[in-house]
Amino acid sequence: MKKVLTIAGSDCSGGAGIQADIKTMSAHGVYAMSVIVSVVAENTFEVVSIEDLPDTIIKDQIDCIYNDMGTDAVKIGMLSNKRIMSCVRDKLLEYKPENVVLDPVMYAKHGACLMQEDAIDLLIEDLIPLCTCITPNIPEAERISGMKIDGVDDMKKAAVIIRNMGAKYVLVKGGHHVGDAIDILYDGENFHEFVTEKIDTKNTHGTGCTLSSAIASNLALGKSIDDAVKFSKDYITNAIKHDLHIGKGNGPTNHFYKFFEGELENE
Repeated sequence: MKKVLTIAGSDCSGGAGIQADIKTMSAHGVYAMSVIVSVVAENTFEVVSIEDLPDTIIKDQIDCIYNDMGTDAVKIGMLSNKRIMSCVRDKLLEYKPENVVLDPVMYAKHGACLMQEDAIDLLIEDLIPLCTCITPNIPEAERISGMKIDGVDDMKKAAVIIRNMGAKYVLVKGGHHVGDAIDILYDGENFHEFVTEKIDTKNTHGTGCTLSSAIASNLALGKSIDDAVKFSKDYITNAIKHDLHIGKGNGPTNHFYKFFEGELENE
């Protein structure tokens, strides 16, 4: 069985972060492992508090994985500050895993800041060059690239800027844009567009975590980057389509929709 590690924050409400990553990986038939870097007290409508873990426990968790099981892919999610980023960077340089997918989590669905401003430069200088694929949404791509994004052409320009920072592939996600959900993958030579109809729902908590975890899982399973993104885009689209009406705010997607499709159709 292929093994995929998520390095991210914990979401007690279960819709995003480590919990969403593990659900996604499990749904893809890979063995999910986790390194928790922060504990986030949140639900579907607010982030109440964040407790970042000490360096020692972060490094010890990563060492435990690589001293025993190893990985076929790594997904990196919320890294809230420079200290945590430095810990993760050092371990990536030490173990040199293949198939590193970075979801540069900067903001929660309801706007709360999840990455300290002074950590973004370190993300650009030290983490992006170590990544197979980075998956920013439009606000994140704007902040990383330093440009305003208004439409597909701007998404492509931002993807070029970000790839020049060292990542092998860049996937700029267009879910924040008006119209269809258009994602742009840039491989250094060509642009690939992935288009789905935008689903009218507020239940999109954890979609970025889910998509990046799906891409990491598909890369671990041996798929090309194009197929990994295509299958992952189909997966998150269906998870949103079969959304779960849980909570008072932006509810979670349904990570296990394909295991209960018949029941869902009969509801």
